[in-house]
Amino acid sequence: MPFQIVRNDITKMHVDAIVNTANPMPGYGAGIDSAVYEAAGKDKLLAKRHKIGPIESGTSVITDGYNLPAKFIIHTVGTAWQGGKAGEEDIIRSCYRSVFDVAVNNDIASLAIPLLASGSYGFPKDIALRIALSEIEAFMSESDMDVYLVVFDEKSVSLSSELYGDIDEYINDNYVEEKNQEEYPDSYGRNERIRRGTEFFARGLVSAASYVPGLFKANKAEKKKRKEAELYEERAEDLEELSSIDMCLSAPQFDEERSLEDVIKNLDKTFMELVFSFADAKGLTDVEVQKKANLDRKAFSKLKCGTTKNPSKSTALALAVALELDLDDTKDLLSRAGLALSPCSKQDVIVQYFIEKKAYDIYEINVALFEHGEQLLGTQVL
Repeated sequence: MPFQIVRNDITKMHVDAIVNTANPMPGYGAGIDSAVYEAAGKDKLLAKRHKIGPIESGTSVITDGYNLPAKFIIHTVGTAWQGGKAGEEDIIRSCYRSVFDVAVNNDIASLAIPLLASGSYGFPKDIALRIALSEIEAFMSESDMDVYLVVFDEKSVSLSSELYGDIDEYINDNYVEEKNQEEYPDSYGRNERIRRGTEFFARGLVSAASYVPGLFKANKAEKKKRKEAELYEERAEDLEELSSIDMCLSAPQFDEERSLEDVIKNLDKTFMELVFSFADAKGLTDVEVQKKANLDRKAFSKLKCGTTKNPSKSTALALAVALELDLDDTKDLLSRAGLALSPCSKQDVIVQYFIEKKAYDIYEINVALFEHGEQLLGTQVL
């Protein structure tokens, strides 16, 4: 698995190494540092830390994991936020780079790292996240290491409004299921029953008195009619459900249109043939497509060789983003795998938002998906 965002306690991650935000001098402070010492066994870890001595800001060292599920702990020292004018960002970027250097030099295959500087160091979370994403993305472009960005609570991850401030409004305008729930919050409540009761009465299936429970004592004939009404109601609900499903299976309509020549040229291509056709047109190598899609190398190889014929929705969308396709081409690519963008899928709506914005950074898209509780592109959340 390549890059993932997970909500977890970093001390519980089963990886080769976790990253600890350490003090420059031996000892431990509040937050993640304290939690790591407690979970690892503070006596052994503290003794090792005294042997290491001071750690300079922007650098990292490695120790055993002791009682942790992780084999190792990489300790890195950052700096406090001072308004952004004291070189703080450069120091935090140096922390990420030194962490990755230490991990590579120690043959670490899987690494869990917190959002550095977003806690006691006081970095604004959107700035801390932007630093993390850019440094992780740069590292992942040349590495196959599994990297987990671990956050403990929902507030730990948020992008500034400058990136996608109107995404929630976009979701509300385009997400069909949520909109239907807002417009019809009591679809099986009293208002709906009154509407259907009126319809049943008009059809002669039930009397007004028998449909409202408790208003009059129903006789056997009325009870029979009520059963018929209930059966009719169940069928009506089934029809409504089928109608909703049909609507969800319909892909959104896009304003952009490709030329007829482009459509005909790609008409007989399979999913992966079309992927490689787009990649060739954009001058992208297979490795670049795999990396930009945040796909595991083995998983991409299986798709390429035809071992896996049809990708998952997440993988298909990841490839569309990696290829920087517009909505029409995205729709065409998905159709080759029997898939379609759906207004009933919040994941689809969010990805569509970024495609319309021509914002094709899969790391930022995955943060947005993570924030809204949706599956990430290219890989599943563990």
